[in-house]
Amino acid sequence: MARLRHYVTGIALVFATFGTAPQPARAAVSLFAPAPGADAFEQWWRGITIGGHIDGGITANPARPDNGINFGNFIGDHANQAQLNQFDLNVIRPVDPDARGYSFGFTLEANYGSDSRYYHLLGISDQAFNARYQIIPAQAHVDAHLPWFTKRGVEMQAGILQAPMGPEAFDPNARPFYTFSYTGEYSVPFEHVGMMATIHVTPMIDVLTGIDTGNQTTFGRNDNNAEPAGYAGINLNNLAHGKLTITELSRFGPEDSRYALGARQANGAMRFWNDLLATYHVSDTLTLMGEFNYLHDNGLRADAESVVTYLSWHFAKNLTFNYRGEIYRDNTGLLVSSFLSDEAYMRGIAGTTPAPAESAPPTTYGALTLGVTWRKPLTEKAGYFAIRPEIRFDRSLNGTSPFNDGRNTGMFTFGGDMMLGF
Repeated sequence: MARLRHYVTGIALVFATFGTAPQPARAAVSLFAPAPGADAFEQWWRGITIGGHIDGGITANPARPDNGINFGNFIGDHANQAQLNQFDLNVIRPVDPDARGYSFGFTLEANYGSDSRYYHLLGISDQAFNARYQIIPAQAHVDAHLPWFTKRGVEMQAGILQAPMGPEAFDPNARPFYTFSYTGEYSVPFEHVGMMATIHVTPMIDVLTGIDTGNQTTFGRNDNNAEPAGYAGINLNNLAHGKLTITELSRFGPEDSRYALGARQANGAMRFWNDLLATYHVSDTLTLMGEFNYLHDNGLRADAESVVTYLSWHFAKNLTFNYRGEIYRDNTGLLVSSFLSDEAYMRGIAGTTPAPAESAPPTTYGALTLGVTWRKPLTEKAGYFAIRPEIRFDRSLNGTSPFNDGRNTGMFTFGGDMMLGF
């Protein structure tokens, strides 16, 4: 009953102050042609779209680590092995964010591939497969624009949601590189069951907040502790004559497993995630981003801080140059790990059985990633084909040797992916 009261109270607070980040745009086509003079329900039904993408890539490592794993990588974890990262299908009925009244929609998305190993929800998909290629419900939520609280209204979502923190999304078309930053893997959450929304206070200010069961958990025995978690933040739009956007998003709540720490400690040990992201559009072809992240976990007695910088330069038709530079400090060595089996990551989230993993002592990581994206639309309305090669340099800045099965202080990798959107 105590836990139920927590959720009921949280839901009430969410309806008072709700927020989430916008979902990335997708290649999609309408299932039905619009009909002039159709009634409201028929027009709503005809707004449903279907789309998807296929993404596959490789991360080559000339050092050929003995365990075959590129340390510190989830998406490109298997060295020198091509893999199908994602085969994705989605059905979406978008809401109208500019509606003066109510607008309702939904998002359904299923994903199959090697990336899905890291985006499961306990009790929903984590036991379905034990191979490298697995399947997940990437999103399944109802959406609404509500004319509440302010003249601009509220955007709300409830169900299975992609976590809104950070600039690197699960959808490969919505991030600049094939591989993730350390921050994008170890210092932001991945997926939730809960509710999120955005309150549009003014054209400049959005209030962000939400409540959920925890990072990649659900309910009952499939929640690794007995407490909810949530978000609070603010989005500042149209700064510097419309060129600058700043988002501060914080997350708080217990995230550690009762099986690892005991129920009392796991339920009371808070984890604090804090992410500050600034995006500046220098011109129509040049964009700069800077991210600062700080995470602290009371249960693990662990913390990490990082700075990530990005540059995106659309220098020719269909061609974009991307840069990412990062410094990431894992103060205890408990956060940055590579998981050595296809089920190990979710076993670590659950905490029920030991997860075969490779870790390192406290380390300050430096990483530089350079890449070029060639992206061409398939039609005027929908679809794209993209090739995204990259080179990456990782190095321990304090003398530890976490890379290539513990042999080296640095690691050089190259590779990339190909995407087909439809």
